[in-house]
Amino acid sequence: MKKMIVIALVALLSTALFAAGQAEASGPTAAKPLVLRYAHMNPASSPAGMQATYFADRILEETGGAIKVEIYPASQLGSISEMAEAVSMGSVAMHHNTYGGLQPLLNDLGLFDTPYLYRDVDHLLKATDPESSPALMELNQKLIETRNIRILYSFYFGTRELTANFPVNSPRDLAGKKIRAIPSPIYLAAVEGMGAVAVPIDWAEVPVALSTGVADGQENPVSTLVSSSIYEVQKYAMMTDHIMGSEPVVINESVWKSLSAEHQAIFRKVARETRDWASNMVLESEERDIQTLKDKGMTIITAADGLKVDEFRASVSKVVNERFGKTWGKYYEMIHAVK
Repeated sequence: MKKMIVIALVALLSTALFAAGQAEASGPTAAKPLVLRYAHMNPASSPAGMQATYFADRILEETGGAIKVEIYPASQLGSISEMAEAVSMGSVAMHHNTYGGLQPLLNDLGLFDTPYLYRDVDHLLKATDPESSPALMELNQKLIETRNIRILYSFYFGTRELTANFPVNSPRDLAGKKIRAIPSPIYLAAVEGMGAVAVPIDWAEVPVALSTGVADGQENPVSTLVSSSIYEVQKYAMMTDHIMGSEPVVINESVWKSLSAEHQAIFRKVARETRDWASNMVLESEERDIQTLKDKGMTIITAADGLKVDEFRASVSKVVNERFGKTWGKYYEMIHAVK
């Protein structure tokens, strides 16, 4: 009888120790991470797609696995306007877009995509820094208060160029031609200022629109022309340099407020690091991308080939000033004052 009691006690003790070991193993190291969904429209292999992945990897590393940013590229979660709205509603935590693409949330954000606005990339990045640019700091606060979204950082996305299946040297060559534009007022103004008929089409639909003749051309940075294989449906690329663009990365404000002070500091640190990493990557790749377009059969037309860049600048600036000069004049002055 005593032997049976001893065996039972040993078995009970072993079970208790096993349970304790299991409880210890399922402690802090096994805690589920906070998962944040980050949706965007670019291919994962594009510079914009790679910066999202870089950001996610660094957040996972810096938080010790406590926060996992899941990336949903290539418009998997909707159109650019739908994804922006999803961040406002909270069903998506993060997103990147053009400033013009965020106009449905706050119209004034479109001013940061104004054609021929910036002196150079350094000026662009300073003017779109949410922690130091007076214009963006003011509008970011409005975005937070009205749409529950915060701009976390902006990175250099590239300088936008025109493509078509016919050569273009001046605005006159675009008369009656349908050029795809991002569905936002500032981009519609830019394309119409270039002399074309602006056709608002979401990015996910652009390749089909170009191949079926719904649009005769489009405009994007050379990195996008390469990563999206635009050379398969367009023959000419005109170096109009009409919009030097940065893309804002936004986060739902309720999500932001739910983060600890330590994690917010990590997000800010990684945001600055990602901005610099992505911007440098795009700058370094631009010449290679132009050569790739040539290798793929596109004809590149520059000012040296007769492209009237000054005519495009004058024509576009006239339309932009007529439509937005009074409304955005204050912010343009603030941006011009950035050193």
